[in-house]
Amino acid sequence: QVQLVESGGGLVQPGGSLRLSCAASGSIFSIDAMGWFRQAPGKEREFVAGIRWSGGSTSYADSVKGRFTISRENAVRPVYLQMNNLKSEDTAVYYCAAKLGGGTRYNYWGQGTQVTVSS
Repeated sequence: QVQLVESGGGLVQPGGSLRLSCAASGSIFSIDAMGWFRQAPGKEREFVAGIRWSGGSTSYADSVKGRFTISRENAVRPVYLQMNNLKSEDTAVYYCAAKLGGGTRYNYWGQGTQVTVSS
């Protein structure tokens, strides 16, 4: 079992930056990949960025390429999401997620952190 806790959300003006963090606990050594998803009001949850734990290969949604960067650091806070040049359409609840080794889906989720981009 893996427990995830996100932090770093808040209110920022358009064009600003924000950095989200995700702390993992539990069976962290069984994690194969971690990622970030977001859900805006009235919309389905969508994939934002992902990173493979071994090797560090990354992937991004087209809407955030060139603006967002996902990275890994340590066992306490293994994944970050650096968000630059934020737009109003980035407003959403952002969720950290984890996929265990041998799996094909993200199965563990954090509670979410609100990101609001507004002037």
